[in-house]
Amino acid sequence: MDTTVTLYLDLLKKVLTNVIYKDSAQQASWYYFGEGYHEQSRVNGEDWPTVAHTMVGLKRLDNLQDCIETIIADKVPGDLIETGVWRGGACIFARGILRAYGVTDRTVWLADSFEGMPVTDDGSYPGDRELALHKHNDQLAIPLDQVKANFDCYGLLDDQVAFLPGWFRDTLPNAPIKRLALLRLDGDLYESTTDALVNLYPKLSPGGFVIVDDYVIPACREATLEYREKQGITDTLITIDDTSAYWRKSG
Repeated sequence: MDTTVTLYLDLLKKVLTNVIYKDSAQQASWYYFGEGYHEQSRVNGEDWPTVAHTMVGLKRLDNLQDCIETIIADKVPGDLIETGVWRGGACIFARGILRAYGVTDRTVWLADSFEGMPVTDDGSYPGDRELALHKHNDQLAIPLDQVKANFDCYGLLDDQVAFLPGWFRDTLPNAPIKRLALLRLDGDLYESTTDALVNLYPKLSPGGFVIVDDYVIPACREATLEYREKQGITDTLITIDDTSAYWRKSG
């Protein structure tokens, strides 16, 4: 790899996770992230940063880079999408990788409500209802304009970035995406994970990747395993860190 590309992508990861200025974690009522900044938590994506543009951590950005570089090297056809983007950091990194390699024929898609998590009620999947992540929308709801502004900070807001605002059940069935090379799931919930897999996995090219950011969450894991079983998917699930997993779609 070209040294300049390596330096750019390494710096981009450090800025997106803010391991440089070390912002402290936000606190959630259901989990105590600890006071101040903790390097291992940021590396592993185990906190909700106050300033950083992503909460996925360095290990998962390394995985994203490996997947995209493999897609480029192997000429796997298709665009890239993340379902559930928060402040947009992982997608900013994906766009940065394409820019660094001079790739001009792929789009990075961002699917998100841009209003936070959907409200769960008595009719919701039990695991989703138990999580009740909508109670944290003061921290999780990032408006579309803010995500666009974050892209613009890095000089990466252009016509190779596209947005699908709305609930997945409404936007994904008719998303104007012909083919995907990478599907990154970060919707946390059973419903969100299922909506993304049902509507987008059939568009994933052989050799493409599925990344499940929230595999550690029981509801998300159940949705993933149920879909794989129904579709007869036997491709090996590989652990990224204590939270996430991925697989590569075989022929």
